[in-house]
Amino acid sequence: MVKVRRKNSRKKRNGKGHHKNRAKARKISASTVYETCTEQLSPFGGVLALVKFFDLVNFKEIFDFAYQKPTREPKLGNHLMMVGILMLLFIGFNRIWHFAYIRLDAMLCGFFRVTRLPAATTFWRYVDSLGINQAKSLLEVMSILRERIWQLCDIKLYQIRVNIDTTVETVYGNQQGARKGHNTKHRGKKGLRPILCFIEETREYLIGKLRKGTTVSGKETAAFILRIKEHLPGCVQAVLLRADGEFLSWESVEAAIAAGFRFIIANKGCSPPFDPGKWYRPFKRQDIEYNSCIYQPTGWGLACRFVAMRIPKERKKGSKQPIQCVLFEDDNYTYRIFCTDLSGKAHEVIAEYDKRADVENLVGEAKREGLEMIPSAKFKNNYAFFQIVMLAYNIWRYMKMIAHRSQSKDQSEPSGVLKGIVDNTIRIARLKLLFIAAKVVKDENRDKVKYSLHDARTPAMIHFLKFLDKVRSQPRPWHQAAFWPQRFVVTI
Repeated sequence: MVKVRRKNSRKKRNGKGHHKNRAKARKISASTVYETCTEQLSPFGGVLALVKFFDLVNFKEIFDFAYQKPTREPKLGNHLMMVGILMLLFIGFNRIWHFAYIRLDAMLCGFFRVTRLPAATTFWRYVDSLGINQAKSLLEVMSILRERIWQLCDIKLYQIRVNIDTTVETVYGNQQGARKGHNTKHRGKKGLRPILCFIEETREYLIGKLRKGTTVSGKETAAFILRIKEHLPGCVQAVLLRADGEFLSWESVEAAIAAGFRFIIANKGCSPPFDPGKWYRPFKRQDIEYNSCIYQPTGWGLACRFVAMRIPKERKKGSKQPIQCVLFEDDNYTYRIFCTDLSGKAHEVIAEYDKRADVENLVGEAKREGLEMIPSAKFKNNYAFFQIVMLAYNIWRYMKMIAHRSQSKDQSEPSGVLKGIVDNTIRIARLKLLFIAAKVVKDENRDKVKYSLHDARTPAMIHFLKFLDKVRSQPRPWHQAAFWPQRFVVTI
């Protein structure tokens, strides 16, 4: 009997090791079978990192020490109610009734140890019980949290730049405090006009308040500036204050001097007399000229330095129409004037002020994170919700700072997903640190969170979680990395 054999009968030498990421092609079509499963799934796998963050900084200790409780006592407690709202904002939902979309999420229900979250009306009733006292206490919570994060991330800033700006929240309805004022996008409509203050070096929110939709007065600005010093970390010894022309008044300048701040404030109503013979051009290829003088406006108690730049007005080239001559030489220029106590050349001072332009991006980002959402018609509720939104905004800042710190500590980070995350917007950071699919399973009588090996972000997330666990293992880890004394001491 003749047997037919294949000519190439050599066995394939396949590797016998474990392949972690062996993917098989799937076939999904209209006839694909579908069914349900009993495992709990979550699209917000990064919430586990947020839970570890709260434990790392001992947020409950900070909250119980600084937070002033409202008269209404919720069943879950003030801490869990506040953390629930912060998680909602952290995920990216801006309105209280958006709890309806995450009531059954496995990660959130596991944190609260319930099968489903309370109804959205439960959180709304809690927000309705908040007021201005709770808003002010949340600023104290942010101050303590800021100092701990700076110590954890080894941030030692002797001097910082503080940028102050206002924005407009247009309202539709009968909200308390809404007024018709400066509203460029919706002219003639009522709005609120909050003040926000940011630290340029860390891009975090420092202090702010919700106010009526009217122009800021000098007395109100002075009181706001004097409060800034109360919320600075212990390492900060010098502050450069930068604000636009709305904040220029003798009251604000006097408050900045009393607080020991250096300042650059844009000019709005003063007309300093500049010497015509002292205009100079630092750049030969530009027609921009600079000047400075010492001037005491009417009603001011002290003479201050004013610096100015003038830019020639552009004229239409090739126009056949006759050019109308101006009566005064100043009509040929556009002027930018600033009040400051800084020394140095005028163009250097103005260049320092121009770096403040980034605050507009921070204000816009804060508005997209929920600052524009006005949950109630009561001003006191909106005042408190304003600070809750900014606390969630700062938590995202701190998460990105710690993620960057985990990379600098260990250069063998398995993926470049977290590279440059400090400079990313919160919208991009959510894609890297939050919107990662996770499965909550019970293994060996313990709940576990599993991430997919096929997701390119999983190695970076695992590395970040291990870093958080390593730091959490230390007792009060912010003291371990501290090189400067704490200003805010928690005693319970």
